Amino acid sequence: MSKERRPRKTSESSSPGAPAWMATFSDMMTLLLTFFILLYSMSSIDAQKFKEITQSLQSVLSGEASSSIIEMEGPNEELPLDNPTYEVEEDELDPQISESTLEMYSQVKDYVETEGLQAEVTVSLNKSGVFVNIREAILFESGEAVIKDSGRSLLSDLEGLFLSFENEIVVEGHTDNVPHNSNEYDTNWELSAGRALAVVRYLSEEKSIPGGRLSAIGYGEYRPIVSNDTNANRALNRRVNLLIIMDEGEE
Repeated sequence: MSKERRPRKTSESSSPGAPAWMATFSDMMTLLLTFFILLYSMSSIDAQKFKEITQSLQSVLSGEASSSIIEMEGPNEELPLDNPTYEVEEDELDPQISESTLEMYSQVKDYVETEGLQAEVTVSLNKSGVFVNIREAILFESGEAVIKDSGRSLLSDLEGLFLSFENEIVVEGHTDNVPHNSNEYDTNWELSAGRALAVVRYLSEEKSIPGGRLSAIGYGEYRPIVSNDTNANRALNRRVNLLIIMDEGEE
């Protein structure tokens, strides 16, 4: 009597439960979730933006088509240190600024760009008029009020601009808040006024700007454009502004 052959048991028989790779996948998902929770806890994020990020992440993990997880924005467009507050957006303009002032602002900006002076000069405006702003380092050595060769060259380049209109020009001298004391200038008041006067004399005596259109004023440290809390900020506050006066009566 022959023995009935029984099928041999193999070690390859399937075991119940999830496949082995699922544990690794679950760990990875847990780490990702923890990572995003940490990111969220360390930042203030717009609710709508967070929702969009979550939806994009879910679509990628589920295998659906998606353009990107996060739509990256450009770098923060705060004004660089050498150009602090002088770019003016139309919707931020003071409603008291007249049309003639806006036209003058455009004229000055066009001149500066045409002459390639953007690295040395910035332009701003308020209801009083249009400012041509020059950093101290271009015009003067530290603590001095004698115009350097680079400053004389720049003022010569600006002569054509000032001759293209007949408005009065007020030259304003500004310093940082570091106390100044020398044989020639006792305080920042004297230094800022001396620098403004030096620019006025150069434009009127060595260039063709009529003296009757020019005046000088020294503000010392009391009109900063940024706080004097760093060396970079103090350098920004050391400047000479040429204010083109806009007479509201012209309108």
